[in-house]
Formats: sequence, C-alpha cells, structure tokens
Amino acid sequence: MLSRRAMLATPLALIGARAASAAPGKMTLAIHQNTSARAGYRASLEGWARAGIKYVELTPGALDEFLKADSLAAARRVLTDLGLTPVCCTCGAGIWDPNPNRATALENMKRRCEMLSALGIPRTYATTTTTQKFTADDYKTGVANMREAGDTAKQFSMIVMAEFVRTSTFISTLPTLLQMTREAAHPNMHPMLDCYHFWSGNNKLEDLDLLRPGEIAHVHFQDVPDMPRELLDNATRVIPGDGVTPLTKILRRLAEKGYAGPLSVELFAAKFQQADPFELAKEIRQKAEAVMRQARVL
Repeated sequence: MLSRRAMLATPLALIGARAASAAPGKMTLAIHQNTSARAGYRASLEGWARAGIKYVELTPGALDEFLKADSLAAARRVLTDLGLTPVCCTCGAGIWDPNPNRATALENMKRRCEMLSALGIPRTYATTTTTQKFTADDYKTGVANMREAGDTAKQFSMIVMAEFVRTSTFISTLPTLLQMTREAAHPNMHPMLDCYHFWSGNNKLEDLDLLRPGEIAHVHFQDVPDMPRELLDNATRVIPGDGVTPLTKILRRLAEKGYAGPLSVELFAAKFQQADPFELAKEIRQKAEAVMRQARVL
C-alpha cells in the first residue's frame, strides 16, 4: 500500500484539493454513492464514468466493502483510471451534539479523515441526526464541538461540514446551523446544504439570503414529489427536475452567494439504488443538467 504522504503527493490529491471548483456562478454535477448503493464501489463508479460523470461522492460503506478484498491504493486507481474526481465523503455522525459516544465518534472521524485525505478528498461531513432532548447550554457545547472537529480536519488539510437533518432535535434548520458555525469561527469548519432537508424541513427560501459569500462548502442535490411534506422521507427523493422543489431559485441564490462547487445527487429509493448505474447516471445527467442550465449555473 502506498504511504499516505506518497498518495498526497500525487496529481489526484492536487485535483481533489480544488475538486469541482467551477467558474464564478457555475457549478458541477456529481453523484453520491448512496444513489447506486447496491452496485458497490467499483461498479457504480464504472457505470457513472461511462455516462460522462466526472465528479463523485464516496460512501464509507462502499469504500470499506471494497477494502475488504483490496487496498486503498487500488481504490485510488479505480478513480484515476476512470478519470473521476472524488469531492466528498461522510465521516459519520454524533460529532456535533453532546452525547456519551462523542469521543468515539471524533476518533472515528480522525481515522476516516486519514483515509479520505489519502484518496485526495478535500471535504468530509457529519450529519446532525439525533432524537435526544437538548438545552440551550447544549448548543454552546455544540459550538465547541465544531471547533474541535475543525481542528481534527485541519490535521489532514480537509474541510469538515455539518449537514442539518430535517428530523434532528439538535440542528434541523439552515439558520441554526449558520449561527453555530459562525460562532465556531473555524476556517476548516463549514455548513453544507442538502436540498431535500432544506426544502422539506422547517426552512424558508428566504433563509438562503442569510448566507455569506463562500460560506456553503458542499451541496446535496435532489427533488421531492408533489405530496404533503409530512409524508416525505429519504425514499421519496427523486431526480432533480422530477419534483416540485424550486431548485432553479435555490441554485440562483447559491450562485449569488458565490457557491461554485459540486451538486451531488443523493437518492435512496430502491428503484434508484437497484438500477443499472450507467442508465441511471444518463438519466440523472439529462434531468439535473437541464435544471442547472435553467438556473444558469452549468
């Protein structure tokens, strides 16, 4: 296996460090491995590459399964041989809120960052998923936790982000996330935006006006059908352009705030996860890029 230092010296790491950094006001299409979860690490990437996808978001599950029989260097070669740039991968959960397992979660984040940085991945994130009850003082602890996570990411020259989850009892909205990350004020700690959690949750389109230039570091991109929001869940996510989310308005607001990174399509329904990655990626490209062109970000 290549050493971490050797991997970081390779062109992939250099590409990853500036992955999907588009021209001002422009964004790049990526696909999240959750979307083709049943295909596994290699097959999903091979299918997407055939369909013309250039940017990908990895998942720990697919990567770890691949590593059971192969090496990290081999995982990297799959990406380079296919001409793919990895833009992000999650590092877990339980990092932001006060909980008895946080020390373990932070240690797991550190180990994951070491692996991801060796693959040239510049960003990682943890969700705010929790159902516990919290107090106002817990949010102060959460800010301190963000600083600590930022320090951990800095060791690997990475950005760590918090993804607010609509059902979370700790951070479930963009305004709360922005307030906390600004109080943390750590250069390696940023908020990210998931279009599903934003539009289906307790947010308003005007909340995007709160963003500061360059504040959002990554975006998950999907649509939702025309149905009561109370009935929405991960399985109801659909391909951008197939639903009623005002995606063009969201993308325009993000562009006006200086976002020029990946739009990572993340879907969970079985019909997507079981589909042929090549055929699915072709459909995603056709529909998602049409939305991006309409929003003038492609």
